[in-house]
Amino acid sequence: MRQRAQKIFDKLGYRKIMVVAILLTGLILYAALVESVQGNTYDINLFQLSSETIRSEKTVEDPIKTELEKQRLAEEVAPSYQFIDEIAANQVALIESLFGYILDAKAAPENEKEERFPDAMVSQLREDLRLMETSENGLRLTDDMLRSLLALPDDSLLTVQQQLEALMETYLSEPVRTEEVARIRTEIEQDIRRNEQFPDNVVQAAVTIGRFGIIPNELVNEELTASQVEQIRNSVEPTRILQGQVLVQEGQVVDREVYRQLELAGMTEEQLDYKPLLGLFIFVLVAMGLLLAVMSRSKTESERKKTTELLVVTAVIGISLALMKLLYAVGGNFDFVIAFIFPTALAGMIVRLLAGERAAVYVTILISAAAGIMLQSSYSASLQIDVALYILFGGLTAIYLIEQDGGRGRLLQISLAVALVNMLFVAIYLLIGQTQYSWSEIGFYFTAALVSGLLSGALAIGLLPFFESAFGLLSTMRLIELSNPNHPLLKKILMETPGTYHHSLMVANLADASCEAIGANGLLARVGCYYHDIGKTKQPQFFIENQVNIENPHDRLPPEKSRDIILAHGFQGAQMLKEHKMPQEIVDVAAQHHGTSLLKFFYYKAKENNPDLEEASFRYRGPKPQTKEIAIICIADSLEAAVRSMKEPTSEKIKKLVDAIVEDKLKDGQFEECDISLKELKTVKAVMCETLNGIFHSRIEYPKETN
Repeated sequence: MRQRAQKIFDKLGYRKIMVVAILLTGLILYAALVESVQGNTYDINLFQLSSETIRSEKTVEDPIKTELEKQRLAEEVAPSYQFIDEIAANQVALIESLFGYILDAKAAPENEKEERFPDAMVSQLREDLRLMETSENGLRLTDDMLRSLLALPDDSLLTVQQQLEALMETYLSEPVRTEEVARIRTEIEQDIRRNEQFPDNVVQAAVTIGRFGIIPNELVNEELTASQVEQIRNSVEPTRILQGQVLVQEGQVVDREVYRQLELAGMTEEQLDYKPLLGLFIFVLVAMGLLLAVMSRSKTESERKKTTELLVVTAVIGISLALMKLLYAVGGNFDFVIAFIFPTALAGMIVRLLAGERAAVYVTILISAAAGIMLQSSYSASLQIDVALYILFGGLTAIYLIEQDGGRGRLLQISLAVALVNMLFVAIYLLIGQTQYSWSEIGFYFTAALVSGLLSGALAIGLLPFFESAFGLLSTMRLIELSNPNHPLLKKILMETPGTYHHSLMVANLADASCEAIGANGLLARVGCYYHDIGKTKQPQFFIENQVNIENPHDRLPPEKSRDIILAHGFQGAQMLKEHKMPQEIVDVAAQHHGTSLLKFFYYKAKENNPDLEEASFRYRGPKPQTKEIAIICIADSLEAAVRSMKEPTSEKIKKLVDAIVEDKLKDGQFEECDISLKELKTVKAVMCETLNGIFHSRIEYPKETN
C-alpha cells in the first residue's frame, strides 16, 4: 500500500502534492474553526419566555441608544449668547426718529391747519410711524397719546426725548435676554412714572415708547450653539452591548427591546454575520501562505522526503485540531478554562523529530493561534491570548530542548521541562489577571499544566511509531532503537557472521565521523553500516572476514559462481531488511553501498579464461549511492576492507590508500547520482585518515623480560 502511494507521489511531483496538501490543511483548519468564530444563535420569538439565560458573545454598538444619548446631551447644551452693543444705539436712533416725526408734524404750514391738531395731522403722523407700528416689537401709540405729544412745546418735547434716550442707553448697556424683556420693560415703566421730567399728560405715551424701545440685546448665537451641540454629540461614547452582558434572563419575556438587542448581537437564528467568516478566511489564507513558504525553503534535498515532511505537518495539524475540538466540545461543562489541559508540546515534538526545527516552530505558532480562536472561555475576546501564549511557550520549550540524538527516554525528561514551563505560565496568568481565584481553581490550573506537559510526551511517544510506519519515516529515536545490539537482526549478524559484525562496526565509525564533518546525518550512516552487510548471513563462509580457520571456498569455485554469491549480498540484504519492515533509508544503504562498482578480483580471474568477457556482468546491480551518507559508507566499506588486509599500515600508506579508493570511485562514476562535492570528499578523506591513524597507531615494543 505504501509503495503504491509512493509511486503516485513520485508521479505527481512535490509541487503538486504540496499545493494539494496545503489546500487540504487550509480546509481542515477552516472547518475546525468556523463554529468558534460564528458564535451561538438561539431560536427566540417575540413575547415568549426565554428558556435560558443568554449573554452577548461579542461587544457591539447599540445605535438607537447611542442616538438617544446624543439627543439627551444635545438638549442639555445651554445656548451660547452674544451681546450686541449696537442695539442700544439703534433703539436710541428709533426714539430720535419718532420725535423727529412729531416735530415735523408740528412744523406744518398754518394755512393747512383748520384747527389745532386736526385729525388729519394725527393721521399723517400715524402714517409716518407705520413702520414702527408694524415692526416685530410694535409701537402702540393711541391717537390721544399722539395728540398729547403734539400739544407739548418743542422744548418740553425735547426734554421728554432726551429722558427716554438716556433711559434706553442705561438699560440697554447691560445684556438683556428675551426672557428678561418683560421685567426690564416693567422697570423702565416705573422709572418713567417716577421721573418728574415727564409731564403728566404724556407719561402714558412715554411709557409706551420706553417699553417699545426695550428689546433683547444678548441673542442666541445659532452657529456657535450648533457647533457646541455637534461637539457634544461627537464626544458621546457609543452605547455598547458588552461581551458577557446578560441580554435576557431565563424565564424573562422577550420584548421588542430584548429582541432588538439579540439581533444586534447576532444571536437570533435568522441572522448570519459574514464578517467573522471573512476574517477566518483571511487568517487561513495567511497561515497557509506561511506554510507554503516554510515548506518551500526546507533544507531537505530529496523531494520524496519533502513530501513526507509536508504530509507529517498536515497530519499533526489535523490531530492537534481534533484534540482542540474535543476540549471545545466538553469545555462548556466546566467552570474552569479547560484549555490548559491541551498538550502544548505534542505538535512541536513530533514535527521537530520528523520534519525539522523550522517546520516545528511554524506548526507550534499556528496551533497556538488556532487554539486562541477555538479554545475561548465562554465570553472571551475573539482571540484567547492567554491560551495562545500558553501553547506557544510550551511548544517552543520542547522544540529547543530536543536534541538530534535524543531518545524516547529523553522525551519524558523534556515533558517534565514543558510541564514546569506550563506551570510558570499559569503562575503568570493567575498573578497578572485581575480575577480572584479560589484555591480549588488554582489547584486545577497547576494540575492542568502538569498534565499538559506529561501528556505531550506520552502522546508523542505513542504516536511516533504510527507516523514512522505510515510515512516510512526514520526518526532519531528510531535510529537509536535500531542501533541497540539486542535487535534481532544485529544479533543474527553477530552470531552468524562475527567477522562481518566487526567489519560493520569499523565502517560505522569511519562513516559516522565523516558524515558529521560535512554536516550529513552521522547517526543514519552509523546505523546503516550496522545492517549494510546483513545479506552476508545467507552464505557467511564465502566472505573473507568470516573465514576463520577454514579453507576459502572460492578456491574450489569458478569465478562466475563466486561472482554471483558476492554480488548477491547487497540485493539479498535489502530484501531481508524489507521483510523485517526496516526503514527505507536502511534498506537503501544495503542496496546501494557498493553502487555499480566492479568486482575486480573475480573479473580479472574470469577474464584469464575468457578475454572477451563483458565487464558489466561483474558489476553490482546498484543503484549508485543516492545520498551523501551512502556515498561515504561506500568509501568507508572499501577502505576498511583494504586497510584490514594491509601489512604494517602507516599514516603515509593509509593516506595513499584513501586517495586511491576515492579517486577510483570518482573515475568509475559512483558519485554521479548524489550531491556530494569534491570539497566534501576532501574533508571525508582527511577525517578517514585521522580515524584510521587513531586505530592503527604505532605501538611501543616493550622489551622482553630476562631472567
